[in-house]
Amino acid sequence: MQGNKAGVCETGRMTSSDRTPDDRSGRAQLALARLLPKLFRGGQAFVGVEATLSGLDASAAARVPDGLPHSVLGLLAHVNWWNRWMLDIIEMGQAQSYPAHAADTWPEVGPDDWGRVKNEFYELLARVDAHASRPDLANPVNHEETIGELLADFALHTAHHFGQIVTVRQVLGAWPPPGGGDSW
Repeated sequence: MQGNKAGVCETGRMTSSDRTPDDRSGRAQLALARLLPKLFRGGQAFVGVEATLSGLDASAAARVPDGLPHSVLGLLAHVNWWNRWMLDIIEMGQAQSYPAHAADTWPEVGPDDWGRVKNEFYELLARVDAHASRPDLANPVNHEETIGELLADFALHTAHHFGQIVTVRQVLGAWPPPGGGDSW
């Protein structure tokens, strides 16, 4: 089939070589906007965040298993620290300094903080939803990082530490959660 001057093949459909960079960019942005919320929450490629946190009481959440460096609560407080930092940059539209030390991103928490830290996680997750389909994902916002890159970091960092949360729960004997988990 040959294309005509309008860039449409004889079937009336545009071919991939006829699409403009703006069209490809728009489709890529739409695909990213559809994928990001799934990455924030899991549930397809990995156990969802709600299921991963479910059925865990404050005492178990705050316990650091022998041989591991963090509790579920400590990991979640750290996730919250970075998710809040990234969202603040995106929402304020201005770059922020990186913390001086990694330890600065690990807040001190105890069993009494479990409800607050868990609620904060869900509040941050709700805030990020509004940004997933922004038309300006390619715009730089933090030094050279774009809004889309920060959102991807949000998703990947959360997924990374939620994998650790699963491991901590397994060592504690608190896995799978009441609703089940990927344990085949």
